[in-house]
Formats: sequence, structure tokens, C-alpha cells
Amino acid sequence: MQGPGAPSLDQLKTFLTVVETGSFAAAGRKLGRATSAISYAIANLESQLGLPLFDRESTRKPVLTEAGKAVLSEACAVNSGIDHLLAKVKGLLSGLEAEVALAVDIMLPTERLVDAMRAFEAEFPTVALRLHIEALGAVTQLVRDGVATIGISGPLDVRIAEIETSQIGGVELVPVAAPSHPLAQNRINAPGAARDHVQLVLSDRSSLTEGRDFGVLATRSWRMADLSTKHALLLAGIGWGNMPEPMVRADLAAGRLKRLDIPEWRSGNYVFQAIHRTDTPPGPAAAWLIKRFSGQSA
Repeated sequence: MQGPGAPSLDQLKTFLTVVETGSFAAAGRKLGRATSAISYAIANLESQLGLPLFDRESTRKPVLTEAGKAVLSEACAVNSGIDHLLAKVKGLLSGLEAEVALAVDIMLPTERLVDAMRAFEAEFPTVALRLHIEALGAVTQLVRDGVATIGISGPLDVRIAEIETSQIGGVELVPVAAPSHPLAQNRINAPGAARDHVQLVLSDRSSLTEGRDFGVLATRSWRMADLSTKHALLLAGIGWGNMPEPMVRADLAAGRLKRLDIPEWRSGNYVFQAIHRTDTPPGPAAAWLIKRFSGQSA
């Protein structure tokens, strides 16, 4: 048994226009064709598919048959795909990237990331985005190795010649613990008290700053690369640690966590930097994304 023939894009467009306008005559006016040409195109499409798409007998205006309704959804998908393809090609011809790979420091407040992602999707619907979430030097390493186009990195004590940086604000880090933790029992802790309790610390999975400690005071520490795990352990009363203030704001307000008074470390600003390789400057979409992050800190 011979299967259906493949319809042309013009036939599908004609079909969709008839459905949209409600008649062959109206479709002809919109497409600048004679009504007979529209009728002929639809008849050929029905012949190729082997199915009647419109009921022309029981009504004056063409009404979709059940088969026509089924074909309609597929025709819409094909037409949308063609529009997306043409938009992407137009963007590529104008120098727009096909994809942007972004590496983000885990300390970046979720609100900032969501704001940038939502705006990026609206501004560049044809550009694919690849998102990496990393800690400390791992963001810079992804950019340096060419895995990520641009990065939003935390502070680094090392200078890398091939990396261009620009500051885009920061986030306050605050020392916290559960109310049941010994450090949370005192309004003011004595100097050195924090060294006697387990500190939860983010570990660096990159080779750039491997072995270095950032803001570590305790003689004993538990290390992890996941900020959510650190948050959960703090809520459970296991250890103390520094957290981005926006992430624990609700916990502090509800009493689930307590801000610690530690003489050696009361709070600090974790500075963010937009980074990219000097030999591969960001294209239009990536540059726009950096500007969006920068505007958030203004």
C-alpha cells in the first residue's frame, strides 16, 4: 500500500491560512492569490495525504474534518519550526551566536540568575543556552578551558593573563548556625570560639585554587561542593558556616537559623566578576547577558 505524499511548505502555509481566515476567498486575499488557486492547492494537499481536510458539503464555509484537526496541529508545528529556523539563520548571518555557554558561581543569588535567564529568553529566543553552576575557581576554569563562553565568577586571588574581568556587584556572606548550636547560644562569642566547632565549607573542584581556603576559621571543617547540602546541614544543627544573605534571609526571619557574632568574622562581601577569554570576546548575545548582570548591581 502506497503511503501519503509529502506536502510542500507552500501547501501547508495555504492550509493554515484557510483555517486562520475561515474561507478560501479570505485566504486568497491574504496570500494575494485567486480563490481558485487556493482551492486547487488544498485539493492537491488532500490528494497527497489521502484524507479530506475540510467538509465542503454540509456547510458554506470550509470546516475542518476530524482528520483536518489532527493534521492542523502537525502543520502548526512544522510552520513554527520553519519560522524558528529562518530566525536562527537570520541571527547567524548578522553575527548572533547559535549558543551561549554560561558558567555561574553557586553564590550568585537565585533572583539575579532567574532575572537574567528570563530576560535572555525573551531577547534571544533563537539562541540556545548551556548553563553550568560551579563553586569558586571552577567557574574560571570552565571559561579558561573554553567550555563556557562567559562566566559569573566569585573573587579569585590569582591573576590569569588570558581572562578578562569586570566587577558586577556582590553578595553579603553571613555566619549562621541553627539556634541549638553552641555558637548560637551566646549573644557575643569569645575570640577563637568558632575554631572549636565544625565549620561547613564549600570545596573547590578546580585546579586553579586547589588547596586554598576562603573564610575558613575552624580547625575542623566539613567540605562540600553543593550549597544546598550546606544549607540543609546548617538547618539540621550540624556545624556553622558562611552563607549568602539572600539564601538564609527567610530562615533568619523565622528563627530557623541565627546570625552569629564571631569577632574574627561578622560578615563579608563576596564580589562577583563577569569573565571571558581575551582571545574570544563575547558575541552580541553573551555581551548582552553580561550587561544584564552588570545592570542588576547598579
